[in-house]
Amino acid sequence: MANNIKECLDELLQVDGALGAAVVDYKSGMALGIAGGGVNLEVAAAGNSEVIRAKLKTMQGLGLQDRIEDILITLGKHYHLIRLSEKIQNIFIYFVLDKQKSNLALARHKLAEVEGKLQI
Repeated sequence: MANNIKECLDELLQVDGALGAAVVDYKSGMALGIAGGGVNLEVAAAGNSEVIRAKLKTMQGLGLQDRIEDILITLGKHYHLIRLSEKIQNIFIYFVLDKQKSNLALARHKLAEVEGKLQI
């Protein structure tokens, strides 16, 4: 399987209001690829890996037999989207958008589309 991380991240950065994106292994907290900025994406990769692990642990404790599609964090100036890969274990895409310049629905749609194309 060919690695297309750079192409996927570049595609996300074409979205109106896009600031930065990363592909992350949430078991290790390591970014496998980074594009753009808006925040320190290395720090965000590690921190959001903890968010994913905590949510999965909570779901397990609740006995929920389901999966996380995405997580939205709304800040004063940004949207932070976290989309777990359906087909690649332990991987998520992190996407940072300028809240004033982006359309959240379109950004989520594009993120899901790109996640479906991701190959590692």
